[in-house]
Amino acid sequence: MILRALALLLALPAAALAASGPAVEGTTSSVRLMTAEDGVAPGAATLSAGIEVDLEDGWKTYWRSAGEIGLPPEVDWTGSENVASAELLYPAPQRFTAFEIENFGYEDRVIFPVRITLQEPGAPARLRAELRLLVCAEVCVPETARLALDLPAGGGVDGDAARAIAAAAARVPGTAEAAGLTLRAAHLSDEALTLRLDADPPLAAPDLFPEAGRAGFGAPDIRLSDGGRTLWARLPVTVPPSPVEATPLDLTVVDGARAATFPAPLADTPPAPPSGRLTLLGALAAAFLGGLILNVMPCVLPVLTIKLAGAVSGAGQSAGRVRSGFLASAAGVMGFAMVLAVLVIGARAAGLSLGWGVQFQSPIFLAALVLILALFAASLAGAWEAALPSAWQTALAQGRGGLAGDFAAGAFAAVLATPCSAPFLGTAVAAAFAAGAPVTLAIFAALGLGLAAPYLLVAARPSLVTRLPRPGRWMQAVKLAMAALLALTALWLLWVMARGAGLPAALLTGALAGAAAAAPLLRRRALPAAAALALATLAAPALAPVPPARAAAADAGWESFERAAIGRHVAAGRVVFVDVTADWCLTCKANKGLVLDREPVAGLLAQDAVVPMRADWTTADPSIGAYLAENGRAGIPLNVVYGPGAPEGIALPELLTSRQVVGALAAAR
Repeated sequence: MILRALALLLALPAAALAASGPAVEGTTSSVRLMTAEDGVAPGAATLSAGIEVDLEDGWKTYWRSAGEIGLPPEVDWTGSENVASAELLYPAPQRFTAFEIENFGYEDRVIFPVRITLQEPGAPARLRAELRLLVCAEVCVPETARLALDLPAGGGVDGDAARAIAAAAARVPGTAEAAGLTLRAAHLSDEALTLRLDADPPLAAPDLFPEAGRAGFGAPDIRLSDGGRTLWARLPVTVPPSPVEATPLDLTVVDGARAATFPAPLADTPPAPPSGRLTLLGALAAAFLGGLILNVMPCVLPVLTIKLAGAVSGAGQSAGRVRSGFLASAAGVMGFAMVLAVLVIGARAAGLSLGWGVQFQSPIFLAALVLILALFAASLAGAWEAALPSAWQTALAQGRGGLAGDFAAGAFAAVLATPCSAPFLGTAVAAAFAAGAPVTLAIFAALGLGLAAPYLLVAARPSLVTRLPRPGRWMQAVKLAMAALLALTALWLLWVMARGAGLPAALLTGALAGAAAAAPLLRRRALPAAAALALATLAAPALAPVPPARAAAADAGWESFERAAIGRHVAAGRVVFVDVTADWCLTCKANKGLVLDREPVAGLLAQDAVVPMRADWTTADPSIGAYLAENGRAGIPLNVVYGPGAPEGIALPELLTSRQVVGALAAAR
């Protein structure tokens, strides 16, 4: 409406001077009231006015939604004559930091357009306005300007004033439809505002300014995809709205000269971030490489144990038997990968949170693994032997366990590999979690194929095993060594359980698992006793006393994870190093021991200008799960470096090196 009115005004003859009140000088600003008209034209019902504010260098004033500490401009039109209403309009704001807090407003010079409606069209108007501003630099100064302007009947229009007001009016955000924006989803919680919208034409360098009561928001993490046609953003909440569900949300999007303000209805769940630009072929390749590299990750100790057990058992056998055994183990790996894919699809359909390795947050799952490891260790130590019925063994021409045992060994090795991550793995799994069912199945199949590659290699070259010495006394020593390694793995899992479910649950689980593994030594009624003890082991986490909720405690020298605090630290000029870890994540432990706790990284993290922040995901934490999703990751470890030079963060690879961390800290600084 303003633009149409000004276009009509510009078509009128120009007068020598525009109507302008005297400038009111303040401590840090100069303010004047101006109109495009020299007077009120016959029959005119509206006036095009503007309040011009000139600020001294370094000083800023605020938008209508000023942030946590600012105040919006206020205008009182008391004393005006022939004025029915006066609406102050706000050009699109800029983002600036004041007192380490994100704020929205203006610097240098701003004109606030004013839409004035007259009580008596065509009659003279007497304008009186008291403008109250808060102007800030290193300190804040309240300014008050009393403005006056009288417009007689008749008169013309000054082109310069009209163009200045029109330019300011053009910067007032319009509608979403006019700007080509379509909001797809918005979700507001006490921790963050997350949203997704489509844009046509595409966005180039957008910024977001949300308004939700007196809620405060940090700097947005904005991600464009599809050539700028899709925007996903997450803004940390620094001052939570109260209550969230009853807080209306308005959103202003600014992209250069393009701006729009529109209401944003809230959804129940946050929209997922863009999954990246991986093609299906790229995701499959990443999954295969991730699974292949997973074989040599720090968590490989129990996996190698199972593989070595298969190799020892195959020594001295025919090439055909070795090939079939290792193919069965590969099938076990692939079978577990497909089970994982089906579980992911089902969990996603049920709206559950997903993550690589999250099953290790479950005490019952840990109890099951401890039980299986204890039984394997006891069997390798000679406490008992598991054999298929003799008719099956004869038909399959096998020794102990047969192909079913080889299949189970492969599947179990894959289960024990899931606490670890590897290069390419996080990207591939995140793509699988975000894709449709067919793509999820394909990606997990490629992951399983990479993890099963060593088995397939031996199946292709059985001579790698058949050349081993025939079974003898050396084989018993190897079995005892492997039994000890499996027992150590079980003890590690009990330590993980103690950290999450409490020491009583871990002690009870360990005692029952040990008793179940030793039960066959009783000889008489061994199987019923072992079965009963096994069931009791699985129930142990529920039977043990429940410990008090573990507070989020960071290691010495580390802050506990708080997503909203990252923006505050960065605004203060600090570098933030975020480490998402868990007790069950062996890759995380390797990164900690080999890189983060050693020089030169440890010394850099101890500097005053660096804030090391640790997120412990040993037990389920929705805020950490949301942070992983925000970064397009489905598992850990995750390390991200933020700073003035990298406010959106620099994500590091799963396996850290000192050079990578030092370089990221320098770039963020």
